[in-house]
Amino acid sequence: MARSRRRYELEDAELNRLAEDLVARAAQAYGCSDDTAPELVRQMLVTALRLMRDRASGGDLKLVNNALKELRHAFRVFSPYDQVRKVAVFGSARTSPENPAWQQAHRFAERMVAAGWMVITGAGDGIMGAAQGGAGRESSFGVNIRLPFEQRANAVIEGDPKCINFRYFFTRKVTFVKESHAIVLFPGGFGTHDEGFEALTLIQTGKSEIVPVVFVDEPDGDYWESWEHYVTSHLGQRGLISPQDPSLFRVTDNVEAAVEEVTRFYRNYHSSRFVGDVLVLRVREAPDAAVLEALSREFADILAEGAIEASGPLAGEGGEVPQLARLVLHFDRKSMGRLRELIDRLNELELSPELALPDASPHEIVAVEISPGLEAAEDEES
Repeated sequence: MARSRRRYELEDAELNRLAEDLVARAAQAYGCSDDTAPELVRQMLVTALRLMRDRASGGDLKLVNNALKELRHAFRVFSPYDQVRKVAVFGSARTSPENPAWQQAHRFAERMVAAGWMVITGAGDGIMGAAQGGAGRESSFGVNIRLPFEQRANAVIEGDPKCINFRYFFTRKVTFVKESHAIVLFPGGFGTHDEGFEALTLIQTGKSEIVPVVFVDEPDGDYWESWEHYVTSHLGQRGLISPQDPSLFRVTDNVEAAVEEVTRFYRNYHSSRFVGDVLVLRVREAPDAAVLEALSREFADILAEGAIEASGPLAGEGGEVPQLARLVLHFDRKSMGRLRELIDRLNELELSPELALPDASPHEIVAVEISPGLEAAEDEES
């Protein structure tokens, strides 16, 4: 018989009652319609009070407090645009406008905005400024980090409500991963490689959803080509990554190919999530029985049991995107490169004529009442 999970609360009954009452009153005052929110907020309050019980140091409390403020502020900035797909663009802050890579980044961002996307960068100059300029202020987010140098936001996004100034790299990274539907990297230094490897690590380990990861060189350049050779020879041939892991990224020196790689990923595939032990793939159109049978044979190596089957929405999905078709499978939870190959196969299928158009529509720009240039951790009043 399964044991019931112990409720997360304090040892003091009176403090528990006060916390419950406070959260209930806040939910009523703010008109909270999400049934799960009050319980999660109660648990956050319990965690904060447990830090007091644990006699956490002032430095530790300050870190937790500032991190929570930064994340809350970032969530609020991005929230009005949550129905718009966004691509994160990384690259060197030191690249000049005369550099072909700068021009590639500018043109890539222009093309992505024309396809209905928005662009997120680290808000610096160089490649980031190029992408911000190509996207334009209205279609841009800046996720800036406070540094002793290279810390000011670029002229395109500086002062915009969609420019967030972070104190901590880790909260900034959480925001990038949470909000990006694709990641595109142009030549850069340590930070660019850090972001690229982190994105691939999170996807490879199943800690983030699979998204397109594209490395874009200047025309006829070999920066990422050399990097790919290093990955396949030194990591792949030594067995330090799985043979299918290179399927998680693409390398190109062509802007149109990069745009196609990103947008095609969502041609049929929409998103995924686990419900218990079952992986649910949301798609615009499910394959017929014959194609599903063929896919089950082709990808039998990633199935822990059973076959790939069509399904309607599952109860455990919380009512997300109910209009989409579903494919369900018992995924082995480790073959992420092969799962990416399965998604590619689903995107290659011929769609019904009414679904053949790209799944992208012009986004509506929503005004957000946030003080321009506000530090995320200092957003006290609003």
